[in-house]
Amino acid sequence: MTKFLTADLPARHGFFTRQGGVSTGPYASLNCSFSGGDDEAKVRENRALVAAAMGVAPENLLGLKQVHGNAVIDVAGPWPLHQGPVADAFVTSVPDLALGIITADCAPVLFSNHDGTVIGAAHAGWRGALAGVLEATVAAMRAKGAGDITAAIGPCIHQASYQVRADLRDAILAHNLADSRSFLDDGPDHWLFDLPGYCAARLEKIGVAASILPHDTVGQEEYFFSHRRRTLRKQAAIGHHISMIRL
Repeated sequence: MTKFLTADLPARHGFFTRQGGVSTGPYASLNCSFSGGDDEAKVRENRALVAAAMGVAPENLLGLKQVHGNAVIDVAGPWPLHQGPVADAFVTSVPDLALGIITADCAPVLFSNHDGTVIGAAHAGWRGALAGVLEATVAAMRAKGAGDITAAIGPCIHQASYQVRADLRDAILAHNLADSRSFLDDGPDHWLFDLPGYCAARLEKIGVAASILPHDTVGQEEYFFSHRRRTLRKQAAIGHHISMIRL
């Protein structure tokens, strides 16, 4: 069965796990990324499964060419498969479109206004979050008249699993020294970084309440893909799950 998690958002949404698809091997089983080397026909079938779970046509499940930046697309209609724009977030007020974010440790962040008439979705690794992708998403929604906005931060790498070096910490603190609260000491020149907490704190500063799902993608291999886990094991291939929201 295709499985997904939900949060307290007005619009229909799902943070999908890796379970319930047709892919095999390191992509088992609900891999929704075309860029990782999986068989394209299987990825298409997996994406059709998640689209059906959200009640949208497969061609209306939209994706982006994610690059860890802060660009946001205002979506007016669907685009052909593999022809999504280069960006890390999108917003829409068009019914029957689903916005899909692909992750395997980065934070998928879904947004809705109070009555579910304007939605957004963002891919927030540390670089994108630092660059302001979350604030840019909220600004794009407010430009569409969204009013009050709530957000949900889905399964991602959590602090206990996210050891970082000084370069990441220095980049974060160069933006705001108060963000030192997102780090815990973990030995000489190493820290543990709270990515979902950092995302939530940045959203709080602009008046957006964000809930954090408690699922750590690194530690729950049965349910989630993880780039960090793959790197530690020196594995070559990896799948990615999808998080999506629709009007």
